[in-house]
Amino acid sequence: MTTIDARPRTGYDKQPSLALPEGANVWTGAAAWSEIDRFARLATAGRSPLVVIDCYPGVELAELLDELRRTLPEYQVVDVEAEAALPNAAVEAIIERNLTDDRVFGVMSHFALAEFYDADQLEALAQRVLGSDVPTVLVGWGASLVPVQADVIVLADLARWEIQQRQREGATNWRAGNGGEDPLRKYKRGFFVEWRVADRHKRTLFDRVDFVLDTNAGTTDAKLITGAAFRETLRSATAGPFRVVPFFDPGVWGGQWMKRRLDLDPAKSNYAWCFDCVPEENSLLLEGAGGVVEVPALDLVLMHPRELLGEKTFARFGAEFPIRFDFLDTMGGGNLSLQVHPLTEYIQDTFGMHYTQDESYYLLDAEDDAVVYLGLKTGTEPAEMLGALDDASRGVAPFLAEEFVNRIPAKKHDHFAIPAGTVHASGANSMVLEISATPFIFTFKLWDWGRVGLDGLPRPIHLEHGGRNIQWDRDTEWVSEHLLDQVELVREGDGVREERTGLHELEFIEVRRHWFQDHAVHDTEGTVNVLNLVEGDEVEVASPTGAFAPYVIHYAETFIVPASVGPYVIRRTADSMSESFATVKAYVRGTRTNDD
Repeated sequence: MTTIDARPRTGYDKQPSLALPEGANVWTGAAAWSEIDRFARLATAGRSPLVVIDCYPGVELAELLDELRRTLPEYQVVDVEAEAALPNAAVEAIIERNLTDDRVFGVMSHFALAEFYDADQLEALAQRVLGSDVPTVLVGWGASLVPVQADVIVLADLARWEIQQRQREGATNWRAGNGGEDPLRKYKRGFFVEWRVADRHKRTLFDRVDFVLDTNAGTTDAKLITGAAFRETLRSATAGPFRVVPFFDPGVWGGQWMKRRLDLDPAKSNYAWCFDCVPEENSLLLEGAGGVVEVPALDLVLMHPRELLGEKTFARFGAEFPIRFDFLDTMGGGNLSLQVHPLTEYIQDTFGMHYTQDESYYLLDAEDDAVVYLGLKTGTEPAEMLGALDDASRGVAPFLAEEFVNRIPAKKHDHFAIPAGTVHASGANSMVLEISATPFIFTFKLWDWGRVGLDGLPRPIHLEHGGRNIQWDRDTEWVSEHLLDQVELVREGDGVREERTGLHELEFIEVRRHWFQDHAVHDTEGTVNVLNLVEGDEVEVASPTGAFAPYVIHYAETFIVPASVGPYVIRRTADSMSESFATVKAYVRGTRTNDD
C-alpha cells in the first residue's frame, strides 16, 4: 500500500492569473473611489456628475453605501434597492414556484431583473436625480435600471465562491433577511433564481461599463480597473491556454491527498473537493503592476462564448461552459454517498435544465484497496432495494450496499464512465479527477452511510427522485460490457500513444489520453478543449506559430484551450524531471471540424 506523505508535493499553482494590458492601472480602496470621481468630473466638464454602481447580488451593499458616503462626501448616495425594489415578500411570491419546498432543488428561472422592481418608483427616482444639481451615485443590484443617462457606469462584481462563503457565515440572499437559514437553501435560491437573473442582467452591462470593481475582499479594500482593461484582458484570454482559480472545500468523506500533494493548509482536517475547472463557480485573476483583480470566470463565458467554446459547441449549449473537471479526494477518508444523476428528460421536465450530469471518474491515484461502486448486481429487485434504502433513510437499518451494487477494484489511470441513471459512488482511498457535464448540483443521494454533514445536519437524501431515475438494467454484465475496460487505441507513432478512454455513447463528452515522452501535437479543431496533466511533473503548452507565449502546466493542473486557438503542442520543459507524461483531454463530441 502506498503512503501519501511519502509522495512529493507538486508545483500546483493555486493562484493562476491572466495579464492585464500593459499600462493598465489597478486602484485600491480610497484611490478607487477617487479615480471614479475624477473620471466622472472629466466626463461632465463642470456639470454635476451622475455615477451608477450596479452590483452583483451578494455585494455587501450596506458596507458599500457607508464607504461611498465616507470617501465621496460631496455626492448624494442613493440606495436604488431601498428606493425602488419590490418588498421581499412580493419578490418571494414571484419566485416561490422556482424555489419549491425542497432543501436542495428548485426550478431554473427565466426572470428579468426589472420584474423585481417597481417601474413607477424607478421613474420617480430618475426624475428626482435629473432635477438635482448635486453629484449623485446610484448604487445597488439593478442601479442601471433607473432610466437616466449615466456619466459613469461601474460593475461591482463578486465571485460565486465568495458568495457561498459569506452565506455560510450568515450573509443573506438578496434582500431576504434569511441570515440564519440553512446554507443549502440559500445556495438554492442563488443557483436557481438570483444568479440566473444577475448573469442575464450583467451581460447587458459588459460592453458599456467604464469600470469594474472587485468586491471579493470587501468594499473598503475593493479594487478597480477600467472597463477597457477588463474587456481587453478577457478578449485576449481566448487566444491561448489559461487556468481558472481552483477552490477547495472539506467534506464528511474528505481525504488527505490534496492537502499533501497540492500544499494546502495542513491545519484543515481534510479536503473533499476541488473545483479545478467549473467556470460557473471559479474565478479569474487579472494581474498587473498595481495588483490583482478577481472576477468570475463566467464573465469570460458570457462575453466571448464563440471564441471560447467554438461555433458548434456554442450553437448546442449557448453561453454556457458544458465541461467540468473537479477533484474528489477520499485518500484516508470515506466513501462518497451512493447516488444517481437524473436522465435528460427528467432534469428538463422537473428542474428546467436542458442537459444532465453525465460524468466519469478518472483515477489520478489510488491505494491498493480502492474501489468504485458502479451499477447494480445482476438479479437486484427494484422493490427490495428501494425498500432497503427507505428503511435506511428512516434509521431502521443500515443499507448494505454490497448486496445490491457492484463493487469494482480501482487503480491509478482507470477511467469509469457513469452515464446518467447509473448508481455509483467513489470508495475510500482514491483520488478522483471527475470529468463530467456541468450541471453539478443534480445529484440524488440514495445512501450516505449513516453520516451527517459538517454542519451537524443529516445530508439530504432524495429517494423519490433517485428511484425514478435508476436504470435497473445496468447490472453487472451491462457495466462490464459498456463501462469497464473501454480504452481504445486511436493512434501510435512519433513517440505518442493516443487513446480513447471509453466514455459511454450516451455521454456527449469525448475523452482522449495522450502518452508521450517529448511532445504531443494537438488541435482544438474548432471546439474548446479541457485538459489535465495526469502523469509527469511539468509540461508547457506552446503555439507552433508563436501565437501565444508558452504556458507552463504542473502535475494535476487543469487547463482550458479555447476553440479559437487551433493547433497547439504540449511538450516537456527544460526543467521537467519525469521520463514520461500523460494528459487527458475532454471536448464535446460532434463539434470538431473533422467530425463533419
